[in-house]
Amino acid sequence: MPVPLAPYPTPPTTPYTPPPVNGTQSQLVCSGCRNLLLYPAGATSVCCAVCNAVTAVPPPGTEMAQLVCGGCHTLLMYIRGATSVQCSCCHTVNLALEANQVAHVNCGNCRMLLMYQYGARSVKCSVCNFVTSVGASTSTLEQKFNS
Repeated sequence: MPVPLAPYPTPPTTPYTPPPVNGTQSQLVCSGCRNLLLYPAGATSVCCAVCNAVTAVPPPGTEMAQLVCGGCHTLLMYIRGATSVQCSCCHTVNLALEANQVAHVNCGNCRMLLMYQYGARSVKCSVCNFVTSVGASTSTLEQKFNS
């Protein structure tokens, strides 16, 4: 004899709607677990619901920038204008360059887009270890490091 199934619960009379995003919330990266945290305007610190770390909120009007850690590839947020940023996960010190201090070139071997500091003579690809020459002279040879 089949067993009758329980009926589905009735949905609430008013569906859940998330609070409107009207510019009164900001975001920052948790200093403990690196999750993205949302916080209301005027908050001075935010407690992460995942790891319970308390992260200080920068003062209003502070311009923030982001970079990816060269050691562990974690997204780092920092106050714009800083010259270096230490990763809280792997402790790598990352050079923080402004957009007008860097240039781009495609790797001469795998064609990966590479970023380098103005004035550099060459840039080593982190994917294939090929060294691409950059600068005024386009006739310089490229060489491959065995590292």
